[in-house]
Amino acid sequence: MRTPALAATSYSFSSPTTLLPFSRSVTVRPPPSFCLSSPVVVSRTPSTKWAKSSTLRLQATSSSSPSPMIEKETPESEKPPTFLRETDGSTSSSTNSVRARFEKMIREVQDSVCSVIETVDGGGKFKEDIWSRPGGGGISRVLQDGAIWEKAGVNVSVVYGVMPPDAYRAAKPTENGDVKPGPVPFFAAGISSVLHPKNPFAPTLHFNYRYFETDAPKDAPGAPRQWWFGGGTDLTPAYIFEEDVKHFHMVQKSACDKYNSDFYPQFKKWCDDYFYIKHRGERRGLGGIFFDDLNAYDQEMLLSFATECANSVIPAYIPIIERRKDMPFTDRHKAWQQLRRGRYVEFNLVYDRGTTFGLKTGGRIESILVSLPLTARWEYNHQPEEGTEEWKLLDACINPKEWI
Repeated sequence: MRTPALAATSYSFSSPTTLLPFSRSVTVRPPPSFCLSSPVVVSRTPSTKWAKSSTLRLQATSSSSPSPMIEKETPESEKPPTFLRETDGSTSSSTNSVRARFEKMIREVQDSVCSVIETVDGGGKFKEDIWSRPGGGGISRVLQDGAIWEKAGVNVSVVYGVMPPDAYRAAKPTENGDVKPGPVPFFAAGISSVLHPKNPFAPTLHFNYRYFETDAPKDAPGAPRQWWFGGGTDLTPAYIFEEDVKHFHMVQKSACDKYNSDFYPQFKKWCDDYFYIKHRGERRGLGGIFFDDLNAYDQEMLLSFATECANSVIPAYIPIIERRKDMPFTDRHKAWQQLRRGRYVEFNLVYDRGTTFGLKTGGRIESILVSLPLTARWEYNHQPEEGTEEWKLLDACINPKEWI
């Protein structure tokens, strides 16, 4: 078993959002590999009570669309009944189609999650942005600086676009292994959420559920017509309370077991493997479930399974928040939370498939980067003392455990 140790860090990152310990605002242009044409502004927030020299507030701005793969969005004042294209006809826009039912599900989940978050927070309110494109669109909701949550984002989107070859991961190999898929038309709908609480004893939660279709001609080399589901729910605490982690995993297992007893162990391991920060040698958090490119089962069953998982978010998470949101904490606890938030940022900007896909296809930048916390922290070569609560968390991130 590997002994937890934090690798030494520097303040130069190959990511579209760079955090630096400067005492003034700076503009940092990201590397071309992320396909970003807009600058990212980084600013300090010295008014934050616990802020140290390496604690920063993240603020991203974008002035132009990074890629023509998805058409630029237009702000809207009212939510439409559906974001599906009328030209899809009865095969897609029908209320009985998988596309229509999945969109209905994610919009209902967005409403229910936001309602509960506002009620529990007791002060913060979600800011809503409605946007559209020629066919497709989305609703972004963000709560910032609430009583309980530092930042909570819950987004839904229904988009049509064209994937460049390097973004098309799901094309099956053809008989000619040298044939590469060209640009592929696609449809994607999903809900994505990250909830960052203020209290370091209250965990961050992430969930994402999506439905994807490619729309390439049947005879297109290297690009078969396909559909698949993906998603998951995972927990990222700064401190371990075993009753919380066990409760969270039990809810995930219960949702999985309703459909297939193999799902939980398979998707739990997939989650541990997916949220692995390679350059750190550790996981982002304490896992949950994760699956992607899932189309080996009946489509109706998988739609029902994704719905069950999405509806399990509130019962899995809110009881934990209720237990931890008012616990007293010290500056040391807060600083450790911010160090773990730094790991969150590193994973999302370097490895997350949803982030990289959105950037490569010209997605809505504010929605793509809504998962980033308002504040994060880096310290040079920080290593928690063995046996401490911080060390125990790091050990669990390095050596994943079976919680139930």
